[in-house]
Amino acid sequence: MPKEFSVDALVEQVQETFEELPDARTGKNTVYEMKDAALGAFSVFFTQSPSFLAHQQQMERTKGCNNARSLFGIEQIPSTQQIRNMLDSVAPAHIYAPFWWVLNQLPATGREADFQGINGNYLLAMDGTQYFSSYKIHCANCSTRENSKGTLYTHSVLTPVLVGPEQNHVLPLAPEFIMPQDGAEKQDCERNAAKRWVDAHGERFRPHSVTILADDLHCHQPFCQKLLDQQMNFILVCKPTSHPGLYEEVNLLSQAGAVEEKSQRLWNGRHHETWHYRWVNSVPLRTGGEALLVNWCEITITHTDTGERLYYNTFATNHTVTADSVESIVLSGRARWKVENENNNVLKCCGYHLEHNFGHGDCYLSMTLLVLNLLAFLFHTVLHLTNRKYQILREELKARRTFFQDIRTLSRYMCFEGWDHLFDFMIHGLEIEVPPD
Repeated sequence: MPKEFSVDALVEQVQETFEELPDARTGKNTVYEMKDAALGAFSVFFTQSPSFLAHQQQMERTKGCNNARSLFGIEQIPSTQQIRNMLDSVAPAHIYAPFWWVLNQLPATGREADFQGINGNYLLAMDGTQYFSSYKIHCANCSTRENSKGTLYTHSVLTPVLVGPEQNHVLPLAPEFIMPQDGAEKQDCERNAAKRWVDAHGERFRPHSVTILADDLHCHQPFCQKLLDQQMNFILVCKPTSHPGLYEEVNLLSQAGAVEEKSQRLWNGRHHETWHYRWVNSVPLRTGGEALLVNWCEITITHTDTGERLYYNTFATNHTVTADSVESIVLSGRARWKVENENNNVLKCCGYHLEHNFGHGDCYLSMTLLVLNLLAFLFHTVLHLTNRKYQILREELKARRTFFQDIRTLSRYMCFEGWDHLFDFMIHGLEIEVPPD
């Protein structure tokens, strides 16, 4: 029987991780544990309630109990400023373990196939996004950009996520921050962050079990070679303007009749579409000697009746393209956009407030808080995919904002023994008929 994630099991993972956080404090000013500071910040992101901790402090004073303790295991509730001070020295990598725990548990849930594509590979999409900017607030880890207003300080991050062609949800993995690197003369960039992420985490995947999806920015020989060296596969957007040598070769092969083609007619629910594929294997990714040979494919989707072009894209891949595989390769490649729509946009626009300055600090605070926010998003996603009570409530309440509004209100006025108690109370109050297992 497929395993379901429980909130308690997920919270237990962050508790174990937070117990190992380094503590830079000296002297006797250690009333609060580092674990409680991290759990306090995490609880705010998980409940999407900026005032969650203040409400629990009030509940403790009036009722002698609180949900910070019963739902998250926080023994003593630090103030917001204490949390910021304590977490500022904690590098974000200290909080990455729960991302990998979820990934390792995914096969047991029966949802692994939702995030697989060509040849049964995990589909891992990468994209960079900016989450902070200011002309005044800054720290040593800010990137800088000069303009007419002065120096703009920014924070950006590479957000790898598992995606699936037929799955609207995404599963965030440990991020990689775009930040000044020791000994580097140039500003850090998304390309370099992607290389660091592959170096740091590539070995977590079995050989050839994952396909990296990314935009044209990453479709260059050093990155492709790094992926191959790590025994990782790739499907990367490959634009003609960025790869003139490759397209010159494709055009020559097309004139010689060596570029294969295939069309299919599909119904999209409103009208018929014509999907036309072109592909060729073993073409040089760049001009010059020692060019890496890649496989290339093109997809053009048109309205069958009017001839209007609805979609066009081209990809470079190390997967062999054939008449049998080209559809799967294109569907896998097109799933890349979900890192923007279902990850970055959801985090910015659907209650997680990714671009809000929850606290900047002098060192790592801004980055560490972002990781806690990503963990909250990941946990809600896997609960939505696997937890029966959570699914029942989300289906009944429909809107995401309604679900979180109810969580905020109930946890402010009532103390619950645990997450099952809270979910059962909500299901009973909504008079939902729960089908038998």
